[in-house]
Amino acid sequence: MMSLVFVAAGTAKAADLKLVVLGDSLSAGYQLSAGDGFPEQLQRALDQRGHSVEVVNAGVSGDTSSGGLSRLDWSVGDDTDAVIVELGANDALRGIQPEVTRKNIQDIVTRLKDKKIAVLLAGMLAPRNLGDAYAQAFDSIYPDVSKEQGALLYPFFLDGVALNPDLNLADGMHPNVKGVAVIVENILPMVEELLLEAGKS
Repeated sequence: MMSLVFVAAGTAKAADLKLVVLGDSLSAGYQLSAGDGFPEQLQRALDQRGHSVEVVNAGVSGDTSSGGLSRLDWSVGDDTDAVIVELGANDALRGIQPEVTRKNIQDIVTRLKDKKIAVLLAGMLAPRNLGDAYAQAFDSIYPDVSKEQGALLYPFFLDGVALNPDLNLADGMHPNVKGVAVIVENILPMVEELLLEAGKS
């Protein structure tokens, strides 16, 4: 059963910027308690650093890049200033052809940029058991689209977390609370750059 989570992690006070995390289970807080997912931990980190921003969790467990593209308009409202795009892991797990994923990611970023929304593309790496050709074609999607579209890039969303049993759930694929904290710490400088770009638009 697909779980749909759209949670505003901000406080009642109106924030200056709205940041939407458009993603799959890796960012949606899969099997984590309320408040422990990536958007919520990111919200707290940004609050602590004095940023006036509302972080919205638009994550759908099991979502592919096609799913993200199909729900883009209602997941990302017109009042959105910035988006973190974290999609593609499920494409690779299902062996979807990289050119399909590439086009979806391109279309998502293009449509967001056309709306003058600042974009941070969170990259993903293909499982190596799919072969070198697949991995090379898939892994290049994110840096290529980032360069073509002028979007910020965080090369690998699970950097420092992937394959570490201490930082993942029992399935070995999804970050646990400590794993999410590592992701937030690592990606935070890029998110602050994203907010700086959003504030200028």
